[in-house]
Amino acid sequence: MKLWQALYAMIWIVFLEFLLVMTPDHADWVTYVHVVAGLLIVALAYYNFDQLRKTAVPARVKRIAKSTLQLSVLMAILGVLLLPRVGETWVIPLINVSIYGLILLIHVVNAFAVITQAAAVAIAYDMWEDKEFVKETVPGEVPAAPMPKPGAASPKT
Repeated sequence: MKLWQALYAMIWIVFLEFLLVMTPDHADWVTYVHVVAGLLIVALAYYNFDQLRKTAVPARVKRIAKSTLQLSVLMAILGVLLLPRVGETWVIPLINVSIYGLILLIHVVNAFAVITQAAAVAIAYDMWEDKEFVKETVPGEVPAAPMPKPGAASPKT
């Protein structure tokens, strides 16, 4: 898999994860698919970071990819705690929320952070790879996407 494909695949897998878990009263198999997809997200986050590290892409993109990997590992750890419903009966009196509910909230917030950062990395890498920052545009102008020359192979094949 090419790096740009892996970067965009991560976004779509996280998006599908959201759709999976938002299914009300979902069947048990949905939980297992969620776990497998979560492990795939961690693997892709590692692959993406490792491959980006080997490029000359700007440092900020590498740092965001690194933090995306770290957040995906944290999500996996939290997911391990959520499976056996750790803290379901322990309520934090001040806010009247269970430890389980707090873990779930952190898990979901991290998922939003991962999809956001994955999108930022994918777009930044794509623009860097295509040298899109080399040519600036006129303020107020929104140029059309460049059209490939007839017979030319796609740049990302």
